[in-house]
Order: sequence, then structure tokens, then C-alpha cells
Amino acid sequence: MIIRRVRFDHPDAVKLNDEVQAEYHVRYGDGGDATSLDPADFDPPGGAYLIAYDAQDRPVATGGWRSQDLNEEGNQDGDAELKRMFVIAQMRGHGLARRILAELEEDARAAGRTRMVLETGTEQPEAIALYTSSGYTPCTKFGYYRHHENSLCYAKPLGTAEGTK
Repeated sequence: MIIRRVRFDHPDAVKLNDEVQAEYHVRYGDGGDATSLDPADFDPPGGAYLIAYDAQDRPVATGGWRSQDLNEEGNQDGDAELKRMFVIAQMRGHGLARRILAELEEDARAAGRTRMVLETGTEQPEAIALYTSSGYTPCTKFGYYRHHENSLCYAKPLGTAEGTK
């Protein structure tokens, strides 16, 4: 498996984003995630977007982070917001999401971010299990869906690049 940094508007990122939106529609019965995302949000040094490719160079998993600072939605200075974590159905259960999550945390830490935050939903038990087993704990709701009953928000301190937490 090869993980590459790409822009959020890269054709493979667009393809996987379409797939995750379709999955959100199935799970939640609406039009997908309406959160506003600008490709520039994921450009270094204020973010990163990763795609995992299989041995045939097919995009199979994705994830990104973007800088978030103190705002009316409950973010704190130094936050990095995790976005668009997704693994195609055929590749689930192989640790890809955990690998991408670890790389995104390290990248955000190296960029000086102090906490990773994310929003997920009650209909994504696999995501909840990944995040809680990776040290994420519930936090104040933030973001576009903060007032929705199905919204769940989590946070994890990133510590320093030297590895202290």
C-alpha cells in the first residue's frame, strides 16, 4: 500500500469523495455531508490530504485534516479537523483507516497543531470504534452538524513532535 499526499480536488480525491457522499446518503438518508470544504483548506502547512493506493495503483482510502482555530463553533486555537476518512468497502478491515489516521495525526503535529478534532455520526459505528480505540474522547460539538442529534464529536491531544502527549 502506498499513501500519497494529493490536493483535495485531485481526480482520485473527487472520486473517493463521491463514494463517501453516496455512503452518507445510504446511512443517513439525506444528500450527504453538506459541510463546506475548499481544496485550499488541505494545502500545507494548514492541512493535508492523503490517498492510499493498492498494488494496482487504484485509490482505496482517503483522509485529510485542515486547520481550525478558536471560533463560534467550539474549536480551540491549534485544532486540526479530521475530514473525509474513508475506505472503500472491498478494502475495509485491513488497517488502512488506522494507518491514514496515524499519518494525519503526525502531519498535523509536525505542523504545530495541538489537538485533532472530528465530527462523525451515530450511523458510523466503525468510525466511532476506530476513533475511540485510537485515543479520541467526546468533546463539545462543533461544525455544520453540531445541532443535529446524530452528530458526535471527538478530540485527541496531539502532544509534540518529540512524542510527548
